[in-house]
Amino acid sequence: MNKSLVTNLLAAALVVVGYLMHSAIVLNVGLFALSGAITNWVAVYMLFEKVPGLYGSGVVPSRFEEFKAGIAHLMMKQFFTTENIERFLSEKEGLSKIDLAPVIEKVDLAPSFDALISTVAQSSIGGMLSMFGGTDALLPLKEPFIVKMKASLVEMAQSDAFHELLKQEIEQPNVMADLQTKIANIVEQRLNELTPQMVKQIVQDMIQTHLGWLVIWGGVFGGLIGLVAALIQG
Repeated sequence: MNKSLVTNLLAAALVVVGYLMHSAIVLNVGLFALSGAITNWVAVYMLFEKVPGLYGSGVVPSRFEEFKAGIAHLMMKQFFTTENIERFLSEKEGLSKIDLAPVIEKVDLAPSFDALISTVAQSSIGGMLSMFGGTDALLPLKEPFIVKMKASLVEMAQSDAFHELLKQEIEQPNVMADLQTKIANIVEQRLNELTPQMVKQIVQDMIQTHLGWLVIWGGVFGGLIGLVAALIQG
């Protein structure tokens, strides 16, 4: 239900009823209510849409760059501060929440196996290996090697010793500064993907329901003022 439309229609209905019934009180209430509702409706509309000749309208899309800068400032100065990152790292469950298993599963360990094969071929047993088909004889070991290696890496990444070492490294001043820079770059890249229309839609969807009450209360208070004015005149 469109709150603004319903409020404007009710106020307009009071105007019509007051006019037809020759009731100054109802007419005044309707006129003041319609004035308050329409004024607030126009104000809400002008937040998101540019109206020719009305200075200050379309403030959300026209302030697009300031909106992005404000979001970036909020993210970096309130969420990803050095203090907040250090507090996260100092928490008992901080780094343990970082699950590296999905990352390790995506890592291609085939080059590691190839490097191992090359090392074996160049070692003192390389000549002996050639008697049994050369390095091709080791190819059946490739898949088991990769599976075992990934399992070992996952186990290592989940150990307390690894988390403690990772924490110590991240807490280094130069690492912390580099981490914040990378986070800032990610935030900036994501914000650069936004368009003025997307920002307008996001803000509009987020607060449109609440702004609708401005129109309702504009009509209510306008009607009350009209009632008081009519009573005083009477």
